[in-house]
Parts: sequence; structure tokens; C-alpha cells
Amino acid sequence: MTPTRLSLWTLLVMLWLSGSAMAAPATDAPVADGPAAVVEKPVVAAEKPPEPQTEPQTEPPSPNAYRLHEGDALEVSVWREDNLHKELRILPDGSITFPLAGRVEVAGLTTTEAEAKISARIEQYLTDPVVTVVITGINGSRVYVLGNVVKPGPVILDVPMTLLQALSLAGGLGKFADNDAIKILRSTQGGREILKVRYSDLIKAKDLSTDYPLQAGDTILVP
Repeated sequence: MTPTRLSLWTLLVMLWLSGSAMAAPATDAPVADGPAAVVEKPVVAAEKPPEPQTEPQTEPPSPNAYRLHEGDALEVSVWREDNLHKELRILPDGSITFPLAGRVEVAGLTTTEAEAKISARIEQYLTDPVVTVVITGINGSRVYVLGNVVKPGPVILDVPMTLLQALSLAGGLGKFADNDAIKILRSTQGGREILKVRYSDLIKAKDLSTDYPLQAGDTILVP
């Protein structure tokens, strides 16, 4: 074979090989052996159920808080309600009458408790009513001093008061008073209570245990 024919034959072979390579189909990339990869999903925290709503707790009234009595004068009003502004007096049965609320028993309550009670009565007519109760007169808070004192009669409890202080406002004991027979009559839920007073011990500051704090309606008897 001559060199010219050899070169031509070599060229044909190279062209054939190039065409075979171009015509060959592409193969997929090899897949690695082993289990399929697992895609982790993000963990979503469980939502807490809503906590039950509770009404705000109000603080109990102070033991020394003034409590309403029959005969006390009050000014009762509702915020932003000009027609609900009344001056009232507590009746002998311990009640007042207020528009929308009707008859409300308030004797024995503090002003805060009376406000809450009236508010509960009218909230079916008004949204979130704000009730204010102001004491304008405490004529109902009295004790009575009877018997052998200089000025017997009622004493208004405009401040916390004890037996000795009430006797002082009554002018003191009379000349013929029986010092150690003084008693306090007090009405309670269980009936009538009698508190004996040892005046001789009180006046000497020997024993002050019978210098009782007075309550509205007490009657001091000085024989």
C-alpha cells in the first residue's frame, strides 16, 4: 500500500470513529449505592391552649374601713351619665333606691362594696358602668350615752372611738355615777350583747382591756 492510500485510509477511520462517539447516547451519572437520603422536616412547637381568663381579684376592705349605716347621706353617680347622679339617704331598713338599680341594701357595706353592688345591678343597661359612692353625711353612725353623765344623748362616730372617748364627749360621769357598773349594749347577729366595763381600772390606767372600741348603734349605760 502506497503512502498516499495509507493516509487516506487512516483519515477515513478517524472520521468513522468520531461519528460513532457523537452518535452514542448519553448515560446517566452513576447512582451511589445505599439507602435514599431522608429530608428532615422542621419541628413545629405545639401551641399552648389559651389560659382561662379570670376576673381581677380585688383586695378585701381594711378592718377599719367605714361601713355605711342607716341615716348616712350619700352621693351616688355614674361616670358620663348625667341623669344618674343622686343625693340619697340610707333608709331605716338599710337600703337606698337608685335609677336602673332599684332598691339596693347598702347598710353594713363599705363604699367600695356599695359601688360594686350598684354597678352589678345596672350593667345590664350600661356597658362597664363606673359607679362612685361618696359619703356626704354620717348621721347614721352614732352611739348613745345614757344615765348619770353630764350631757347624755347621741354621740356621732365621725372617727374611730373608744368608750372613754365617748364618755369624755358626754362631759364625763356624774357625781353619783356607779363607776364599776357601766355597761355597753351592742346588737349582734346573735342578739343583744352586754359588755361590762371596769371603769376604776380604766381611769387608773391599770387595765385598759374594757376600753372597748365602739360600733355604730352601741348604747352606753351609766347607772
